[in-house]
Parts: sequence; C-alpha cells; structure tokens
Amino acid sequence: MDASINATVGMATALQQFNSSQQAQAELFKENLDTQASQVNQLMESVNPPGQAVAPEGQLATSGTTGTQINTYA
Repeated sequence: MDASINATVGMATALQQFNSSQQAQAELFKENLDTQASQVNQLMESVNPPGQAVAPEGQLATSGTTGTQINTYA
C-alpha cells in the first residue's frame, strides 16, 4: 500500500510542477503578444495619424500609364 501512496504523491508533485511550468509559459506568451500588439499599434499610428486623411486630396494624372484612372498615391 505504501507504493501506491508514494506513486500518488509523486504524480501529484509532477502535475503541480507541470502546471507551474505551463502557467509561466502562458504568461510569457501573453507578454509577447502584448508587446507585438503595441508595436503594431505604433506602426499603424505612424502610417496614418488619427484625424488625417489616408491619401492627400488631389487630381488624377492627365497623361501617362499610371494614375489616370485611379489615384495611385503611395
């Protein structure tokens, strides 16, 4: 009977260590996702500041092969 108790205690200890490891990895993963989200937000704000039009207002080109049908501002 002592062997089954030792095995149960050993399994419980191993499961507790595994759960701690998984929790630490999940926290690190969440921190990395938050960092990436912050970087993407900064990048998006630098490309198109709030309150500013996406492309400048202007006339289409009147000659050439580019910009005569669609305003191709980049």
